Amino acid sequence: MRRQLVTVLGSTGSIGRQALDVVRARSDRFLLFGISANENIGLLIEQAHRWKPRYVACRHPLSPADFPEGTVVLSGESALAELASLDEPSLVVNGISGLAALEPLLCALKAGKRVALANKESIVCGHLLVEEALRDFGGELIPVDSEQSAIFQCLCCGRGGEIARLWLTASGGPFWQLSDEELSHVTVRDALRHPTWNMGAKITIDSATLFNKGLEVIEASYLFHVPAECIDVLIHPQSIVHSMVEFADRSVMANLSCPDMRLPIQYAMTYPERVPSPCERLSLAEVGQLTFHAVDRARFAGLRLAYEALFSGGTMPAVYNAANEAAVELFMEERIAFTDIPHFVEDAMLRHDVRPARLMLDILEADEQARHSVDRYLHTHF
Repeated sequence: MRRQLVTVLGSTGSIGRQALDVVRARSDRFLLFGISANENIGLLIEQAHRWKPRYVACRHPLSPADFPEGTVVLSGESALAELASLDEPSLVVNGISGLAALEPLLCALKAGKRVALANKESIVCGHLLVEEALRDFGGELIPVDSEQSAIFQCLCCGRGGEIARLWLTASGGPFWQLSDEELSHVTVRDALRHPTWNMGAKITIDSATLFNKGLEVIEASYLFHVPAECIDVLIHPQSIVHSMVEFADRSVMANLSCPDMRLPIQYAMTYPERVPSPCERLSLAEVGQLTFHAVDRARFAGLRLAYEALFSGGTMPAVYNAANEAAVELFMEERIAFTDIPHFVEDAMLRHDVRPARLMLDILEADEQARHSVDRYLHTHF
C-alpha cells in the first residue's frame, strides 16, 4: 500500500502530538510530510529531527540550521497557509488553537484536501466561509472533536433530514457539583485538573466553565445543520458516551469508547475505513455504570450564552469566542475570578451589533471588538 502523505498543523500541541502518535502507530498507511508550531519552537525542532518531515512551518522566525539538512523551512504570517496549500499531501490534520486555524483550514479545503479538523473556533466563527470553500473546491472536512466525531459516525445510521435531536455529552469538568460559593474560590490550579481528558490549559478551563461545550453546541449546529432548539447537553462524568443522535422514529444512536483523542483523530484520517487503533478496548463491565445529568444553564452561563450567540447568528459567535478567550487569559493571570469569566463575555455580547459574517474581515473585526470590550469591562469593574 502506498502511504498517504500527512501534514499536521499544530504538531506541538495536544492534538498534534496525538496525531503523530497515530502516524507512528499506522506507519504502514501514513507518512509525515509537514509540521507546524506556534510558540514551542524547541519541540518543533525536536519533532523535525525525529520525524524528518519535508516541511516545517511557524509564524515566528526559524533558523534552517536548526533543522535536518534538506528540510524546507517556512516562516512568517503566511507560513501555515502555505504549508496547508502544498500539493503533495492529501490529508491535513488541523490541530491549531483558536481563530488562527481558520485561514489554513480554508487554504487546505481550497486545495481539495481532506481536513481532519480538531479546531472549533474556525467553524464557530467562519462556518459560512468554510461551507463556501467546501462547495466550490471539493475538499472534505471530517471532525476530530470526540463529540462531533461521534455525531458524524452516528449519522451513518440515518440521513440529515431524519435527525430529531443531538445530545452532546460533557464530563462536567471538576466543578459541576460545587456550590456557587465554592465556585467563587476556584483557583487556576484547580481549574487545570480535568477529571478525564489530558488537554491544553485553555480548553481545560473552558471545560470547567462549560464554554467549551457552548462552542461545541454552536459547532454542531453549523456542521450538521441542526437548529439550536434541537441540540441538548448532558453531564456524563464517565466520558464514555461521546454524543448521541435521536432520529425521527425516536431511536437513539450513541458512540461509545474509552476517552482517548487518538481514536477520533485516526477515524478522521482513515474514514471511511476502520482500522486497528492504539487505543484501549472499552470494557463496560469494568466501567460499571454510565450516568447522565441535566445541565443547569443558570449556574453555567457559558452554555446559556452559547445558545444566545447561536440564536443571534452572524458575528455574535465570534464575539462569544473572542471574549471568552480574553477572559480566560485574565483568569489564568489571576486578575479575575473563575466566576467572573461569563460576566465579561455577556457584557461583550450585549455591546455588539450583529452583522453577517460573510468575510474574513467581518470575523476579525468582531474578534477585535470583543477583546476591546473585555478590556473596557476589566478597567471599569476591577
